[in-house]
Amino acid sequence: MAVDRSVESPVDRHRGDPYHGSMILIGTTNLTRTRERGNFYCPGCRVPQTFRLRARRPWLTLYFIPTVPIGGPELFVQCDQCKQTWDPTVMQMDQATHEMAAAEQFVDETIRSAVVVTLIDGSISEAEIAALLDLGSDRLGREFDREELGRLCSIAQQNGIKAANYVLTVSTRWDQGQRVEALQAMFLAASAEGELSDEKLKVLAEMREILNLSDNEYEAAIEATLR
Repeated sequence: MAVDRSVESPVDRHRGDPYHGSMILIGTTNLTRTRERGNFYCPGCRVPQTFRLRARRPWLTLYFIPTVPIGGPELFVQCDQCKQTWDPTVMQMDQATHEMAAAEQFVDETIRSAVVVTLIDGSISEAEIAALLDLGSDRLGREFDREELGRLCSIAQQNGIKAANYVLTVSTRWDQGQRVEALQAMFLAASAEGELSDEKLKVLAEMREILNLSDNEYEAAIEATLR
């Protein structure tokens, strides 16, 4: 009698097994859903707008299908107009509160802008210190002392903050009047010693383009400051 000496191959053994050789695909994804709609004062648009209260939550996926939530929902408010997102506490603030907070932020940013301009040559003189302190109290309505000024100078120097880079970043929130006022503050601080160094002249000239001012607007702002 003939003997069958053939050996079953692994392929033959598992042929017909639908799970052999398959890969289980597991991953994560974030799902975002709208929970609520309404109206609020948008700090970005600076006018009342409609919003969506949204919830973002991570899910475990199996074969790309969300199956199990693996974290708590993260809530945020999104403006329907500018699409910027905010913490839900933004809905608790009215227009007057937002405007007050924005005005205080502008004053702080203007003071910092004036500080980094005076530090372009690597030091700050007594005349510049006096000009910055007067600038805060007399022009911007913000009292601060030498200790706070020293802290601002130290932070700027330790982090190598460049005047042009800083103003370019913060000025995106300023309106036209604030841009002119900030330029005048920087000029007052930079010219406290009576003569502008080449470095300060150069950075003040760069501010015209950074602040998106026309030649006439820039010159008028400087002339008004000199008067």
